[in-house]
Amino acid sequence: MKKLVYSIILFVFTISFAYAQEPLKGTVVESGSNTKLDNVFIRDINNKQITLTDKNGDFSIRTATGHTLVFTSPGYISDTLYVVDMRTKRVSLTTKAIALGQVNIRSTRLPFDPQKEYPDVYEKARVYAFSPSTWFSKSGKDARRLKRFFRKEAEERHVDEVFNKVYVGSIVPLKGQDLENFITLYRPSYAFLRSNNSQSVVAYINDSYKKFIALPSDKRSLPPLSTP
Repeated sequence: MKKLVYSIILFVFTISFAYAQEPLKGTVVESGSNTKLDNVFIRDINNKQITLTDKNGDFSIRTATGHTLVFTSPGYISDTLYVVDMRTKRVSLTTKAIALGQVNIRSTRLPFDPQKEYPDVYEKARVYAFSPSTWFSKSGKDARRLKRFFRKEAEERHVDEVFNKVYVGSIVPLKGQDLENFITLYRPSYAFLRSNNSQSVVAYINDSYKKFIALPSDKRSLPPLSTP
């Protein structure tokens, strides 16, 4: 009898909790310019729900009052939002630094295994030949977009892992800010690292060092941090 009562209480609690969570909608923009930001990764640290902003910077995530949302995007300072109500939100992210050409200044990041951390995303991303709903459903499309985002993030972290200060500093005679500038200016692509062996990477670093030294001193330094 007690087990039945506990089961009923647990069921009611679970249902109540599920209904308490509603889709929270909003837009993410760049602070100062109000440029709408796409592919901003949003995570609810309480219920583990995740999503990305679309091309218009808009998002929708299932959450509840009292939860905390974390907004992250390469090149921007991560921000948090404590949900006090379910009204539409406008979130501003501040740039970490001005982009130099096509290169974004990045810091070393922790190991990342999205398939282990978010297995439900990979399950929803699957397409089955005899299940048309998996082809066109919004949840399926969102999951596949998250999967592409995770793949790109894993690639960038791999580059960070290989092209780090310790490794590059053991090959070229640079230290401190000069070394950081060099790593940012000549950061290789994931495709390059995958298609070249260690000897080729060393040759690339040495060739890049010659180019770096040939630059005028004012061209070797990175732009200052932006102040929106």
